[in-house]
Amino acid sequence: MTSADRPSETGPASPGRTTLAAVARLAGVSVATVSKVVNGRSDVAPQTRSRVQELLRQHDYVAPAPRHVEAANRATIEVQFGGVLNPYVAEALEGIVDAAAELSVSVTVSKPDRDPNWARDLVSAGRRALIAVTSVYTAEFLNALTRAGLPLVVLDPLHLPHSEVNSVGSTNFAGGFAATQHLLSLGHRRIAYLGGPAIAACDQARVHGYRAAMEAARAPVPRGYVRPGEFSFQNGLAGAAALLDLAEPPTAVFAGNDDIALGVIETARGRGLRTPEDLSVVGFDDTILARTASPPLTTVRQPLREMGGVALRTAIRLADGEKVESHHIELATELVVRASTAPV
Repeated sequence: MTSADRPSETGPASPGRTTLAAVARLAGVSVATVSKVVNGRSDVAPQTRSRVQELLRQHDYVAPAPRHVEAANRATIEVQFGGVLNPYVAEALEGIVDAAAELSVSVTVSKPDRDPNWARDLVSAGRRALIAVTSVYTAEFLNALTRAGLPLVVLDPLHLPHSEVNSVGSTNFAGGFAATQHLLSLGHRRIAYLGGPAIAACDQARVHGYRAAMEAARAPVPRGYVRPGEFSFQNGLAGAAALLDLAEPPTAVFAGNDDIALGVIETARGRGLRTPEDLSVVGFDDTILARTASPPLTTVRQPLREMGGVALRTAIRLADGEKVESHHIELATELVVRASTAPV
C-alpha cells in the first residue's frame, strides 16, 4: 500500500472526527492494523477485523479522501435527487453542471442512499459537499451529514427552510400573486388553483400568493377551487376533471407547475373546451414543456438554471469553510405571458 492510498495516521483530524490512532488504542492493536481493516486488506485475523470494524462503526469513522483524488479536483460535489428525472430536475442539474464547469469542480449525481453509512461513504469517496434537489430532509438525514462533516445545500426545499440548513429557492409567493393577478386583469373572477403537495413549502407560498391576489381583487374563492395533489401531469388530468364537474366551474386555472397545467389543458381538450377561448391556464416553472406546449403556456418562470448555479457556488463556499450571508436565498420569479391565457 502506497502513502497515497493509506488514510492519514498522524495528520490533524477535523473537529469531531475519529482518527485511526484513536480506534487503534480502543482496539488494543497497532495503527497499521486498523489501516489494513479500513483498506480491506486480508492479512488481519477475523476476530481482530470484527472488533476493529465494530469500533469504526460505533465512532462514525470517516476515512479521508485519497490524496490523488484531492489533487485531481479542487472539489467533488454530490448531487442527490429523488423521483424521476423530469424537465424541472434536468434544468436545475444543468445549472449545477454549468457552474461546476466554470469553477473546475467535479459533480456526481445519485439517488438518495438508504445505507446507514451513506454520508461517511460519500466523504470517504472524496465528496466535499452535498446538494439535495427538492428533498424532504429528516433529522436522521441531517444528523448523518453532521457526523460526517459534510456541508448541505437544499435546492428548492419541499418544506420550510430550517435555520441550520442552507437552501436556495425562488419567490414563490410573488410568483403566485403575479399569475393570479394576470388572470384577474383579463377579467376572470372564477379562478381555481390546482397545486402540488399541501406539505410542500413552495406550494404553500404559491397558494398564499393566489389567495392574496384574489382577496385584493375581492374575488371569491368558492369551496373546491383550491385542490392540492402532486406536481404531475396525472394530477392535472384528475384535478381539472373535478374542477370542471363543479356546478360553477372556473374560467381560469392557475396550476402549481407546468406538468399540472398541461394535464389541465388535455382534460379541457377532451371535453371539447378550447384553451384559452374557453379556459385560461397558467403554469409555474417555465420548463421546456411550457415553451413547446400547444398552445404555448403562460407560466411563472422559476430561474432553475440560476438556482442550480447558486446552489453549487454555495456548496463550494461551505466546503472551503467559508460562512454564507444567509441560510436561505430566493431568486426572483417572472411571469411569462404566452398563448394559454385570454380575456374571459
